Amino acid sequence: MAKNTNKKIKELKAEKPSKITNEELNQVQSVINDINRAQLEVGSMESKKHNLLHHVSMLQEQLNKMQVEFEKTYGTADINIQDGTINHKEDVKTD
Repeated sequence: MAKNTNKKIKELKAEKPSKITNEELNQVQSVINDINRAQLEVGSMESKKHNLLHHVSMLQEQLNKMQVEFEKTYGTADINIQDGTINHKEDVKTD
């Protein structure tokens, strides 16, 4: 009950509090820690995303080189990736 009395006395004297309560401090610290952890996790995910995008780019370059080689070797890069069948384009005759 002494806490409530002190609070009312301070209100009557119009004193401004100098600190937040320990409970409020703990809540604020907890929320800020959660934000920091989430931001760190987002940064980690972005780094992984960057690495994966770089890897995909390298694989696309590798595929492009393979397609060029197929063009040279087989005359086409149109290959069925399920069974390896080469899909030759039929010559279209013009009238």
